[in-house]
Amino acid sequence: MTSATTIPFAFFGTPYIARDTLAALITAGYVPSVVVTSPDARRGRGMELTPCVTKELALAAGIPVLTPENLDDAFLAELQAYGCAYAVVVAYGKILPATALEAFPQGVLNVHYSLLPKYRGASPVETALLSGETETGVTVQRMVLKMDAGDILAQRAVPIDPDETIRELRPRLVAVGAELLLEVLPFFLEGAAVAVPQDESQATYARKIDKKDGCLSLKDDSKTNWQKYRAFAESPGTYFYAEKGDQRIRVRIEKASYIESIFTIERIVPESKASQDFAMLVRNGWCAA
Repeated sequence: MTSATTIPFAFFGTPYIARDTLAALITAGYVPSVVVTSPDARRGRGMELTPCVTKELALAAGIPVLTPENLDDAFLAELQAYGCAYAVVVAYGKILPATALEAFPQGVLNVHYSLLPKYRGASPVETALLSGETETGVTVQRMVLKMDAGDILAQRAVPIDPDETIRELRPRLVAVGAELLLEVLPFFLEGAAVAVPQDESQATYARKIDKKDGCLSLKDDSKTNWQKYRAFAESPGTYFYAEKGDQRIRVRIEKASYIESIFTIERIVPESKASQDFAMLVRNGWCAA
């Protein structure tokens, strides 16, 4: 009898979210036959081509890695050479076409960081924080061509602490997601997992976050600014513009708090040689926009 951990599979993922999930799979004995990540990207001051963290982990574990620019026929031929029965997708960064989904006889599992069908799309964690949610969760779904619309195989709710930013919340969700994936995998591979269709009437969407979304106005209400700070603390970060005469500088918010319903900026980094102290900026005649 074939052990579940020996069934060949592919793992698709790119950022640390995927790396940490891959690490949990490897530790539990589920070692993929191949890992697929986004291509190396130019990073750092030297703008050197650098592999993503998931590729680094896979190579360190001796797992072959594919980094296709496009999920075309040439890539699929290369992928199919590994004879994978199924795939696991975690924050890969590209939409799998029908030809890729059909390449795996047992299907494709996806870990999504919301309580589907709520917050389908690219930014479920950020959107939950922006919306002031007190609870979110993780869903393991069977991937279909329509984005995040597959049958639910497992789901777990996760409370959100009122002072929590995405820097603390996302790693907690990743840990829960890895645990949930490992719980459902044996049932999925035996064909015994219970698949629950999503209620399309309850579907909501989380759009892709843009750098400009991190811009806030200090004239907005405190709650709005606090929710933006929480949601974008990891990326793209939050910032505002300060003005003095015809001068205008962008000021990044490094640390903030929300006490007694007041949004308080505690540490800033101006993109100039101005003071890093917000009060000093104000005393020197800068007007926060």
